[in-house]
Amino acid sequence: MTQTNLLDIENLWVRFPTRNGIFDAVRGISFSLDRERLGIVGESGSGKSMTGRAILRLIRKPGFITADRMEMDGEDILNVPETRMRKLRGHKASMIMQDPKFSLNPVMTVGQQITEALRTHEKVSKSVARTRALEMLDRVAIREPERVFDLYPHEVSGGMGQRIMIAMMLIPGPEILIADEPTSALDVSVQLQVLEIMDELVRERGMGLIFISHDLNLVSKFCDRIVIMYAGRIVEVCEAGRLNEATHPYTRGLLNSVPDLEHPRDRLEVLQRDPAWREAPSVSALL
Repeated sequence: MTQTNLLDIENLWVRFPTRNGIFDAVRGISFSLDRERLGIVGESGSGKSMTGRAILRLIRKPGFITADRMEMDGEDILNVPETRMRKLRGHKASMIMQDPKFSLNPVMTVGQQITEALRTHEKVSKSVARTRALEMLDRVAIREPERVFDLYPHEVSGGMGQRIMIAMMLIPGPEILIADEPTSALDVSVQLQVLEIMDELVRERGMGLIFISHDLNLVSKFCDRIVIMYAGRIVEVCEAGRLNEATHPYTRGLLNSVPDLEHPRDRLEVLQRDPAWREAPSVSALL
């Protein structure tokens, strides 16, 4: 019996009508996700975040999605009703956004938001939901979870807010976690703490992780496979441990434009873009 991947995407397009015609934000990409850590890397505007949102069908109208296949654990998610997608979001797949300030509800306490995330997908009492929320806050290394439980989002720091978001996204027990630059708004020291917490929980639960970032070196240390996107298409796929062997000029340009403390250079290279990259066919990242 063939094992089903957690996620299979074939020929995914994300499009937006404009006054000048259709704008293609994501252009015919294909990839799979198993119980692994998959990094999606590229510059701003490369289509990384749109890909993550498209997986959960969070593209707002008039934007629309087309694909030859979009399956989550073998289930077609492109054509299922929105009522079914609401059940899959959180229960099957969760997404951590870039900045908790814009993701947490400012008029609800931390505890209310985490317990709501749980009770939306599981029929548990308020007392059981509270106990599990406190346990989850403790798992993401938040001190005094009972105190934090009753705080509002504006009363917590950025790093704590991001850990609260991780707790809220993981408490329903999803199989897939999509992390959209979850540490971009944090200090470097706090970034590492948040990544270590997320990595430990993902490994412990045997989940599939899609880690979206513009930081190639960070992703290479944190993921198993890396997908490099440019202008809405996948230009290269490589194993994280063999990133230095990447051959595409765009990937090489990204690597050479980042400081390397172990191999310092007098000048960093400026990325030279080739117009031909934009029209080259997308590379498949299917397993």
